[in-house]
Amino acid sequence: MVNIKQYLIDEFRRLRHHPRLGFYFVVILATAFLLLTTFVHLLPNSNIDVEFSEEMQEHQYPWLDAIMKAISWFGHPPVALAVVLGTALIFVVNGYKREALFIVLSIFSAGVAHLLKILVNRPRPTDDLVNIIESAKFQSFPSGHTVLYVAFFGFLAYLMHHLEKLPRRLRWTVGIFCLALIFSVPFSRVYLGAHWLTDVTAGFMVGLLCLYGIIRWYLKGKLVLAQH
Repeated sequence: MVNIKQYLIDEFRRLRHHPRLGFYFVVILATAFLLLTTFVHLLPNSNIDVEFSEEMQEHQYPWLDAIMKAISWFGHPPVALAVVLGTALIFVVNGYKREALFIVLSIFSAGVAHLLKILVNRPRPTDDLVNIIESAKFQSFPSGHTVLYVAFFGFLAYLMHHLEKLPRRLRWTVGIFCLALIFSVPFSRVYLGAHWLTDVTAGFMVGLLCLYGIIRWYLKGKLVLAQH
């Protein structure tokens, strides 16, 4: 049987053994985000964005519209809040209170995205350039849906990988579902005409930074508890 305490200590020591790895990860992502932000500021409606949206929307069908809307459904503010809090409640009921706390913390990634939207102030795609299937409020850059999906569903997938006491079938099912949403939501947002390619790319970067912070804080707390 795996010694949980030793596993946590070894896990964190492995991360600390390469202290610059996390630093480089953050610096590279942050730099890439700043470069992309500069690009968007200089070329708000670049050919790359417009052409990608045209390709995504070249073939549109009612059934595909419904699928893309369903993928994005979890990211709408009232739904997102209910899903995050509901998931946290399930973890609390099953005795995973710390995990529930960090699940709730993932919702703050949406706040980070909103703040960046205000700072960058990029308009949404307009109907003279793309087909607006689903209208959206606020600014466009970065994609709040993508940020939240990477942070929340990414952390949930991480927990499914590490909480070995949970049923194996449940862990696999939830994990695959989370990953499917993470990698499909960028295409959903562009297909629906709510975002540009650069919006969702930036959203992925910010989401990964938020996810990294959540996981690192979570592991550090687990190590402190294990040592006591």
